Formats: sequence, structure tokens, C-alpha cells
Amino acid sequence: MSQAASLLRIGIAYIIAIGAGLAWLLWGLDSGQLWLDGLIADLIATVVIFAFSRFYGNSTFYDAFWSVIPPLLAFYWWIAADAGVNDVRWWLMMIVLLAWAVRLTINWIRTFPGMHHEDWRYPMVRERAGRFEFVADLMGIHVFPTLQVFAGLVPVYVVATRAGEPLGWLDFVAFGVGLAALALETIADLQMHRFIATRTPGQVMDTGVWSWSRHPNYFGECGIWFSMGLFGLSAWPGAWWVFVGTFAMLAMFLAVSIPMMEQRSLERRPEYARVVERVSLFIPRPPKKSPHEKNRTTTSA
Repeated sequence: MSQAASLLRIGIAYIIAIGAGLAWLLWGLDSGQLWLDGLIADLIATVVIFAFSRFYGNSTFYDAFWSVIPPLLAFYWWIAADAGVNDVRWWLMMIVLLAWAVRLTINWIRTFPGMHHEDWRYPMVRERAGRFEFVADLMGIHVFPTLQVFAGLVPVYVVATRAGEPLGWLDFVAFGVGLAALALETIADLQMHRFIATRTPGQVMDTGVWSWSRHPNYFGECGIWFSMGLFGLSAWPGAWWVFVGTFAMLAMFLAVSIPMMEQRSLERRPEYARVVERVSLFIPRPPKKSPHEKNRTTTSA
């Protein structure tokens, strides 16, 4: 199936999923809590996407869900609450969130070859689950990431629904952190795209921002959610629990995503071991000299 035909099917799935979530918000039971209404609608949309994933035998339907839904939930809370929140704080936060969503979605579209492709991690999750592969597909690949992103949106909900706190210096720090994280992710994507277009078999990426961190895109992603947490803290001083989503994201990347990527890279590209010696795993910092380079330097001296 071509990329265009695949994207059309995925687009239709998203329209139906968003429509199902919206139908719940308009005509479903009112819980009296905007955050809970949003969560239920989010889960309903997730189940619709899961149904498409099962029908086509490809969980790639969920890939862009990560970036498409957050701005929609944010605007729903803002409009439904009508709380008279600080508009400058709201729009500073939404500039970051919308730019993040557009960048991530466009990057996915750009790298998505078609329905014949599926992220290598999805079959692995299903195979490891054995006879519970249906549950692993539903919960591990679809529902769990939805809950994780929803946790990241807790500070967005706070900003959208809590009025009275004036704009402060922390809002501009949050905005700066968000822009810096976006810049890092964008640069990392562009450099990786250029590398993929010209790489030779077995070659590893260790230039540009990738020479300072083996996973700069993941570091930037955590920076986005940290930025959201700072906005939430500014809207509700002292509410440190707004960072629950930030820490959940950090835990997922450090405990699950990065170890899986590291193992796969080491298995497929022996040269990657040299990169591990020199380049920081996560937090960007200047690369170290490898033991081989140190030996050469010592010999020359």
C-alpha cells in the first residue's frame, strides 16, 4: 500500500476516533470534572484507533495519536472551563504545545513509508506477550501511552482551568525551556534525516547534536513536558504534582525506550559500541575521548 493510501486510511481513522471522543463530550454522561470527561473521551478515541490497528494488523495507526490529541484536549478544557485564565500564559504555553504537535506529526508523516511498515517494537511487544498478545497490544501499545501523555497534560489542564495567578518570571522560563527543547528536537531530526539519506551499511550517527547525546530527540521530548510542568507550576504555585507526567515520561524513556534502542543498535551495528564509549546516553555534554583515542594520544606523546 502506498504512503498516500496509507495516510488516507489513518486520517479516516483519526477523524472517526476524534468524532467518537467528541460525541462523548457532547452527549455522554457528565462526570462533573472536565479532566475526567477529557480522559474518558481520550480513551474512547484510543479504543477506536486500536480497532483500526487490529483490523489492519498494524499498530502504526497509533503513532501520530501521541501528537494529535494533546492540543485538542487543551482547547476543549480551555473552552469548556471558560475560567478567565491568564491569556498570555495560555498562549505562551500553547505556542510550545502546538509547535511540538506540528513538528512531531510532520516528522512522522515524512518518515512513514506506508502501511507495509510497522515500528519494530510493536511486534516485539506482542510476541513477548504470547497468548496475551491482544492485551499487550491494547494496553501496552495503545492505552498505556495514552495515559502517559494524559499525565503529561496535567499542567496544561491546570493552566486552562485555574485563574487568578498573574503572569510571572516562571512563565518566561517555561517558554524558553520549551523553545530550546523544540530547537533541539528539530535539529536532531534534520541531522538524522541527512545522515539516513547518505549513510553506508553499518555506519552510526555520531555527529552534530548526536555527538553530545545518543538520544537528543528523547532529551528534547522530556524538555517539552518539563516546560508544560513549569507553566502549570506558575499557574498554581507550590503544586509540584504537576510534574507527575514529566517524571513518567522520563522514566519511560530511561527504563524502556532507550534500553530497547541501545540493545538493537549494538546488535545491528558493532561500531555503535565505540559511540557508547564517547557519547553521553541522554543528557547532552561534550563527547569524551574513546580509549582508542586516548591510547593514540599517549603513544604520540
